[in-house]
Amino acid sequence: MSVSSITNLNPSPPKPGATERTTGVAAGSSYSEIALQVAGFQAQTLGSLMHSAFATGQGDSASGLEALLTSLNSTASAPLAAPAAGTAVAGLSPTGRNSALFAPEPAYQMMSFINRQEVAFKAQFVELSRMQSAVGEMRQNASNLAGIDGNSDNASIKAQLQTFADQYNDWVRRFDAEMQEGGALADVQAAQVSRHELAQGIGNIFNGASHGVQGLRDLGFDIDSVSKLATFDPARLDAQLADNKAGAIRAVQEFSANFMKSADLLTAQGNFIKNRLDNLQRAISFIGEKKPALQTEFGLGDPAQPNPRTAQSLAAYQQMAGV
Repeated sequence: MSVSSITNLNPSPPKPGATERTTGVAAGSSYSEIALQVAGFQAQTLGSLMHSAFATGQGDSASGLEALLTSLNSTASAPLAAPAAGTAVAGLSPTGRNSALFAPEPAYQMMSFINRQEVAFKAQFVELSRMQSAVGEMRQNASNLAGIDGNSDNASIKAQLQTFADQYNDWVRRFDAEMQEGGALADVQAAQVSRHELAQGIGNIFNGASHGVQGLRDLGFDIDSVSKLATFDPARLDAQLADNKAGAIRAVQEFSANFMKSADLLTAQGNFIKNRLDNLQRAISFIGEKKPALQTEFGLGDPAQPNPRTAQSLAAYQQMAGV
């Protein structure tokens, strides 16, 4: 495969202020560094393409390749199987390098990066798909609160709000590890925005404002700034119910409606989660289609070494894809 065959992807220009180091290629180097090394023996064609796509300076961040692939307009197709690391490929050395290249090692390291990114994208696709489903479940949980009205007794109101707090915290805990460094959803804007928006919904002081209540916080709800978990103080709810039950009920009803709207927006077609999933699927398909030819030209690269959690997500992706 000639590198010139993929130059029509029309990548965006590098962001102002982006800088690249051009000396050496280490394990933690950014992709643009590797691409600049490869550019030395490919007349800058591949180098300029990858530099444009990966000039964010975020190293192995999944956002780099996505920036390149979002320019693809074709429908994603099923990935083709790529040669496994260590498999003999015509023209490559027994170590999987193309010794005919001027600099085979940078090219090999570039393919090592692509191998890691392919696994990272698949793990991210699985976890973000699960988050999409979980946001839908939280929408349903919020809708259950809409049934609270003037006929609801205090004990029932308290029990339903406590149940919602528990359900919300289960949702946060479920994805917290994936959003930490090394997790499939670390630095993924769609995941960060989803958690932020749902937390903001709980903290919205305007729910019930026209009835003398400043949101769920007057009913005992708070979001911990460190753990991101909801805390619920039944004593504060009791005080509000005793002082202004009608306002408390109105605050819950408005919260329920607004929370559901936020959940619908997060999962709407073309919005945060679905847009990211579409881009991920295009990226996965692109790598699957192009990697065999790229490996023939640049070397196999080291196979990805996912951590146990990522390996589980990868297995789930393979099952989803029927591989």
